[in-house]
Amino acid sequence: MALKNILVHLDPGPRSADRLALAMRLAERHEARLTGVFADLAEAHRVGVIAQWPPAIYAEAAAASREVFAAQAGALGTEWIDLNRGGEEEILRRMSQLAGQFDLLIAGQHDETQRAYVPPTLPTHVCATSGRPVLVVPYAGHFETIGRRPIFAWGETAGAARALTDALPLLSPDADALVLYAYERDQRNDFAERVIPHLERHGVKARFEPFVLEEETVMDVLLNFASDHGADLMTLGIAGRAGAGRFERGRGGMPTLRQLTVPVLCAG
Repeated sequence: MALKNILVHLDPGPRSADRLALAMRLAERHEARLTGVFADLAEAHRVGVIAQWPPAIYAEAAAASREVFAAQAGALGTEWIDLNRGGEEEILRRMSQLAGQFDLLIAGQHDETQRAYVPPTLPTHVCATSGRPVLVVPYAGHFETIGRRPIFAWGETAGAARALTDALPLLSPDADALVLYAYERDQRNDFAERVIPHLERHGVKARFEPFVLEEETVMDVLLNFASDHGADLMTLGIAGRAGAGRFERGRGGMPTLRQLTVPVLCAG
């Protein structure tokens, strides 16, 4: 399935330009419509007991975002939307509602050393509640291309299966993929390796790499394989509305999504 309707989150942060550049490349490749959505955590300006929205600082940032988006992406047949809310719960709810009308949302990974422009849980929340995949772009590094060296985090979850399927349009024709299958000792799925011929039917060459969950966290395993494989894309399944699967949390509840160093396509 080709991507025909892409949504990218924009904010006043320095990484917004990288997300927009990646979104533009994907839109050009798929001949897709590109929509930018501006969202930024902000509080209404209060004069006594009267709240005024939007505050001047939000309005200025939104206007600057719209101007940059029009200048850089206007030739692609684009639209710019102001999410027009500044509270955490409102941003999460409205972004999920909006993302449900698109093939893909491109969002940013949270950088704990910088101020948050949206709730840090935005990517996983949208994955779990919108029914749409989210491509999470790391807060460090530049990614000119994605999909040549993908890693699929594979397991017995609906999220893992959806993430793999949703990632197929992002892959290059000559992609060299790695399927990482995590399982508990003595609980290996006899059919897990059949994902390889499934990918072959879609023209994707892939290698199957099973491993037993033991002492090291899943995050460590993913980071090691991502480095060794030279990965430029990884898929993760998010389980349920509020929960997370093996690959998302890892052992000891370690949140891998916030710490991975390659673009991550997550689905719930």
